Amino acid sequence: MLAFVRLRPAALTLFVMLSLSGFAQANNQLPDIGTAAVSTLSIEQEQRYGEAFMLLARAQLPVLNDPVLEVYINQLGNRLLSHADSVPFPFHFFLIQDNSVNAAAFLGGYIKVHTGLFLYASDESQLASVLAHEISHETQRHIARYLEDQSKTNAATLAGVIGSLALGIINPAAGVAAMSTTVGLKIQSGINYTRENEYEADRIGMQLLYRAGFDPRGMMQFFEKLKDQSRYSSTPPQYLLTHPLTNTRIAEARARAENYPVRHLKPSLAFQLAKARIEARYSPKSKEQVLSYFDKQLKEKSYKLKDAALYGQALALMRNSKNQQALTILSKLLKASPDNLFYIDAITDADLALKQNKQAIQRLEALNQQLPYNQVIVINLASAYIQSDQADKAITLLERYLRNHQNDVLGWQLMSQAAQQQGDAFHLYLAQGQYLALQASFDDAITNLKMARLKTPSKLEIARIDARIRQLQVEKTNWLQLIKG
Repeated sequence: MLAFVRLRPAALTLFVMLSLSGFAQANNQLPDIGTAAVSTLSIEQEQRYGEAFMLLARAQLPVLNDPVLEVYINQLGNRLLSHADSVPFPFHFFLIQDNSVNAAAFLGGYIKVHTGLFLYASDESQLASVLAHEISHETQRHIARYLEDQSKTNAATLAGVIGSLALGIINPAAGVAAMSTTVGLKIQSGINYTRENEYEADRIGMQLLYRAGFDPRGMMQFFEKLKDQSRYSSTPPQYLLTHPLTNTRIAEARARAENYPVRHLKPSLAFQLAKARIEARYSPKSKEQVLSYFDKQLKEKSYKLKDAALYGQALALMRNSKNQQALTILSKLLKASPDNLFYIDAITDADLALKQNKQAIQRLEALNQQLPYNQVIVINLASAYIQSDQADKAITLLERYLRNHQNDVLGWQLMSQAAQQQGDAFHLYLAQGQYLALQASFDDAITNLKMARLKTPSKLEIARIDARIRQLQVEKTNWLQLIKG
């Protein structure tokens, strides 16, 4: 189904010293510097900061709530994490609808990935190399160590840095001003310190790539692409403007990769489908340009995988209101791969556009029996119920799902739609309250939850709401402490 996107002005890039194009030369013999204890920030505190940044991101950045892509990027990230030596907390990978080539690690295991990175990467190993680098910053606790180092020289620095970074997300203009103050100067002066972190993130990241079954040369190849674009383009990748990629860095990555056995991998269908989805739905191209792009790929056979090009063509056809043609293509793709979530999501859109609601619901209900609580299937089925004026079924489905997926923004949006259609005041207030809480609008969230409390006779629901309100009151207090520094 089509994703809901909150389009807001892009905020400052956080932790500029730790983002993707800061990949630096590394020596394979470098010691682990990130495994020592960090006294200033505990694991629990770091997670709290990460949760706060995620709230800010949802409220202010164009976070892409696309369940198919969310599943893909988190599966990719977790595949890498499963081969890491130390994972201090759960990780969360989320997408930003932004055509720039960028990614960044936040405190507490939160890693943002720009959609432009998918379009820029040639294969899955290149994309995975960026995630592996960012994951390594987190597993080695580089950000926490940097903040600890700064706090040794000024007791207020830790709070000041965190406050400035929060301000940078909330209000980019104000954030720029804050970063030009003493705090900003201290961050800039920390670049030399963080070069050591970059060396370690490169080295450990390449280890992760190899252990997880990717081509470790993907990191070096990605370096070379960045360097080529900076050489021939008037608009190089944004991060290279502050972190030039030297020939030495590329040579170091190449030398490091040569220590690993050569690994020839087939193109990843999942990656190519994700790339096609972003090209078709989220690139700045017009709907006519997108269709022409995939038509040309298929005509000239310039694709990596034909099925991915056909999928992209089908999405482009739907954007151009040629839904029957899209359905024909997607039916063939789904028949060959009936469990593929990319195809399931797209064919649901085609069915609903053609008013074939019953067909879409029957398919999704059967899949929901096989894969209960699957994010893509639940979200699509709920949407199909709503479009078929079966809001009661959507509410029942989402109620079960959201108890275990409280941070699913799209799920709460659909619950709100279904409750409004049904005239169900309890679930409407509940959904709005939970949605607002995810945007850091705590007072409005609590107000809506209190209204929901008045609309139900269920003692169990009242107890759940009371517990959630108490939780939000604590979160609000913590939140204010964090953003004020």
